[in-house]
Amino acid sequence: MSFLSTTTLGAPPRARNTLALVGLFAAVFLAMLDAQVVATALPRMVGELGGAASFAWVTTAYLLAGSVSAPVYGKLGDLFGRKRVVLVAIALFVLGSLACALAPTMPLLIAARVLQGIGSGGLFVAVAAIIGELFPGREGARYFAWFSICFAGSSLAGPVVGGVLTDLAGWRSIFGLNVPIGLVAFGVVARFLRLERRRKAAPFDFAGIVVLSGAIVGLTLATPLSASVGAVLLVAFLLIERRAAEPIVPLRLFRSRMFSLSVLASAAAGFVFLGSVNYLALFLQTAGGAGPSEAGLLLLPMTLAVAASSMVAGRVIAKTGAYRWAPILSMTLGLAAALAMSTMDETTPLALVVAYLVVFGAAAGLNMQVLSMAAQQNVARTDLGAASATVGFLRSLGTTAGLTVFGAVFTNAFTDDSPAGYSFALDGVFRVMVPALTVGLAASLFLPRVSLRRNH
Repeated sequence: MSFLSTTTLGAPPRARNTLALVGLFAAVFLAMLDAQVVATALPRMVGELGGAASFAWVTTAYLLAGSVSAPVYGKLGDLFGRKRVVLVAIALFVLGSLACALAPTMPLLIAARVLQGIGSGGLFVAVAAIIGELFPGREGARYFAWFSICFAGSSLAGPVVGGVLTDLAGWRSIFGLNVPIGLVAFGVVARFLRLERRRKAAPFDFAGIVVLSGAIVGLTLATPLSASVGAVLLVAFLLIERRAAEPIVPLRLFRSRMFSLSVLASAAAGFVFLGSVNYLALFLQTAGGAGPSEAGLLLLPMTLAVAASSMVAGRVIAKTGAYRWAPILSMTLGLAAALAMSTMDETTPLALVVAYLVVFGAAAGLNMQVLSMAAQQNVARTDLGAASATVGFLRSLGTTAGLTVFGAVFTNAFTDDSPAGYSFALDGVFRVMVPALTVGLAASLFLPRVSLRRNH
């Protein structure tokens, strides 16, 4: 019997799970790609639709909507089953993509991006939780590695795909492409994903999600007023969660040392590795003297290092069950790279700069999904969605903090627009990474010395 007929009549569990994950990863790749792909198309969008004053919201609305919706999806998956939740997320993402492709005005495009972002938030959380539900720790490590490659691949391909599609078929095609691929992914997931059905009668934590959403928006906008309001709302959210019958973020998860330290290390990683990417590109184009295309090519080895180290980590963890070495090595290499990059100036040879970036990329890949996987190890299956959402939320919060701190350091140190001025200001950015990486290293060193499970 052929493989095709086997899948049609009822594939064995392993083949079925693999096919389902291919569909999920395709959807996740599209969602991640759309966080990057619009950058090169924005000038064309503004030229056709106008709205130059609000064009930044084309990106911000997508990211905000994803951050706000992620905790909700995590809890809904725990309560009502992850398959139906992830199918809703794919459907909303496809619908939002179609609305973006057809948007006649800038306000409607931004509204469509919100809908698209709501779908993307569910994809990121649901896929991490589904991997945790389908596979025990060691086996799941391989799939978490592929999840990491989706991140790295989309970061690399985003600007290139956006530029090529915009030139060949117009900016609307970057959204239109999501529709057929997303529909195929929906069909594959609907057909092959088999998960335990559940429905738990419980009051939904509406107060928690409203207050958390306000906190995320305030902290993401990162103005002095919004950040202050966001911090107050975050404290209020913690007080609400202590009393909620079914909290969005169950505070009992933090009783686990493994979970708490994984979340802390993940926040430190988000601060450094995700918050600094724009400044690395800025260094190459100012102090390094590279053009936009050249800067993209110079960042390619770093992106490949992210993918390679992630794959190596996944394979080693799957074989040995040992996981602590990955975040410890990640933070150590990150510290070495940050210290090295803080010495760079306009006279540093580009070959040496690229070598530093490769080390930095390898450090990023070693922790990207390992910490999410570690956080799930001592969590009940009914809390996997909330656990995955919490890790993702704290990583995003770390990224937001990184962007804010790096921006403030750069602005305060920037004196003039000469290569030396940029170099001096960016050195401060790289030095600020050191204390954050030190916190991440300390958290990683105190992670429990356990072997990841061979079975659930």
